[in-house]
Amino acid sequence: MNFLRVCFLAILCFVLNACSPKPEFKNIDITGSTAFGKDFSLLDPDGKTRTLADFKGKVVVMFFGYTQCPDVCPTTLTEMQQAMALLGPQSDKVQVLFVTVDPERDTAEILKQYVPAFDSRFLGLRPADEAALEKVTKDFKIYYKKVEGKTPTSYTMDHSAGSFTFDTKGRIRLYNRHASGAASLAADVKILLKGQ
Repeated sequence: MNFLRVCFLAILCFVLNACSPKPEFKNIDITGSTAFGKDFSLLDPDGKTRTLADFKGKVVVMFFGYTQCPDVCPTTLTEMQQAMALLGPQSDKVQVLFVTVDPERDTAEILKQYVPAFDSRFLGLRPADEAALEKVTKDFKIYYKKVEGKTPTSYTMDHSAGSFTFDTKGRIRLYNRHASGAASLAADVKILLKGQ
């Protein structure tokens, strides 16, 4: 009799799992990937060390860039701002993180002004030193390179343009393509906020 119960429960679990469809994300599903970083240790504008654990219970969208970027960075942050508007009250359960790849110019003071200008809840982060920058960019497979300008301070930074989304349990789930649109990001965040 116990054997039949165990068999019945096993079949029931299989059927229920088969009936639970995989979420259909708009961006690239990297759930379970070991190729990308699972955490970080970066400084916020007040000098406090932040890790993914600080944002537990929220969906985290993390983007790498720099404040003097002429196009990709402000476009991406504007898109994220629009996604927050589309989410309405659910946006309070989302944390957008902007990680600078140009800590030489992106001081804590500049990050404190620039990033929240898009949305007061957005947070700018910076590495403590060059080694920390190399580690976080290597962990997340982020390309960045300084491109010299006409003067020592007029350089630009080539860098990867996508972003990453973590679910409320701190698991990396999505790679968001650059310019995929606010509606796509908002739709994916809604799925993650449902716990899928």
